[in-house]
Amino acid sequence: MAGILATGRAPVFAQGTTVHWLRWNDFVPASDQLLRKELLPAAEKALGIKINLETVNGNDLQPRITSAIQSGSGPDIIMLFNNHPQIYSESVIDLSDIAGRVSEAEDGYYDLCKSNSADGQKWISLPWTIVGAMIAYRKSWFDEIGSSTFPDTWEKYREVGKKLKAQGRPIGQTLGHTFGDAPTFSYPYMWSWGGTEVERDGKTVNINKKEVIESVKFMTAFWKEAHDEGGLAWDDTNNNRAFLSQTICATLNGASIYIESLRNPDKYITEKGAQLKTDIQHSPLPKGPAGQFAMHTYFSHVIPNYSKNQDGAKALLKWVHTKANYEPWFVSQKGFATPPTHEWEKHKLWEEDKVMAPFKIAGLLGQTPGYPLPSSGKKAAEVLTKYIITDMYAKAIQGAPAEDSVKWAEVELKKVYS
Repeated sequence: MAGILATGRAPVFAQGTTVHWLRWNDFVPASDQLLRKELLPAAEKALGIKINLETVNGNDLQPRITSAIQSGSGPDIIMLFNNHPQIYSESVIDLSDIAGRVSEAEDGYYDLCKSNSADGQKWISLPWTIVGAMIAYRKSWFDEIGSSTFPDTWEKYREVGKKLKAQGRPIGQTLGHTFGDAPTFSYPYMWSWGGTEVERDGKTVNINKKEVIESVKFMTAFWKEAHDEGGLAWDDTNNNRAFLSQTICATLNGASIYIESLRNPDKYITEKGAQLKTDIQHSPLPKGPAGQFAMHTYFSHVIPNYSKNQDGAKALLKWVHTKANYEPWFVSQKGFATPPTHEWEKHKLWEEDKVMAPFKIAGLLGQTPGYPLPSSGKKAAEVLTKYIITDMYAKAIQGAPAEDSVKWAEVELKKVYS
């Protein structure tokens, strides 16, 4: 690649090669604009190929790859979330060569990248980024009810949330079938109470125990007392809109809410006439009886083995992951996306806005579905895509006894892990 860029000569591909790249509609619109207007035209010139960039709602990506693999045709590069690549490991090409180059050049990948993107023998997807999940909250509203720092335990968060909801300022959270905010809340919450979907042997399902039942009972009361109860039906955009319209006091999210308030400072004004951006802070999830945990939304790309443009697709991934090309995209994210390697922790962007500081090391702190297993394999990916953990809590909130909700999850998990 260095030779190609130095000479300005494009590699030789079949005449008229077009690489179809399918991604989500980025929550930072400036980044999609940068791709379309600057980065991809530069890539086309450098590589001598045509690039067809298609963006869709994030929840539509998994149905698209499933359909494409079943039909044997579709995009050449597809973005996937979390451990979803594990589901398609036999239907995508080996990207170990590119992953190895990026890792060597950038001080190594975070462990969670390998857990989600490697299957034990090869890299089945190429890590793209990690979107840190933190609680965005209204600092002044918390101060008003005597919480000068964000609550560090679930019990404290429940009490603060109860007071704020009484003032018409509830917590906003989704437990719906949406790829980001629901699992990045429900999984760490369960772990913090001592629950896991499977034991360390990778076979034993032991979710039906006192600690998990207690977590469900607590969540059911916590939801009614402190949350916007309509959140069960939300996707990953509803809480953004609710926070920006100032109808909720806090929500687990990436940094997109804060970044939008920066982008349009005069559009979002508090009830006291201040710019909303001055009243947003970020905090990790509270700790529970078993400790404090996090799960972050992970992004990577696969090349399906049906692709007739595999060489062009690999060349594009190599090009976009070259530091000089990746950096403008990373900067356009303003910290919403954390790169997958340690090298970027040293970037000056993290020093420019202290509100974004908690996101700097998101890649170091997150666990992956299937925890405590070291690798988030195909079975854990199936559990995630079926929303079993999220639904365990949602069912209880909707009226099922906690014991029945946990028993349901146990049965569903055994179908996967047996």
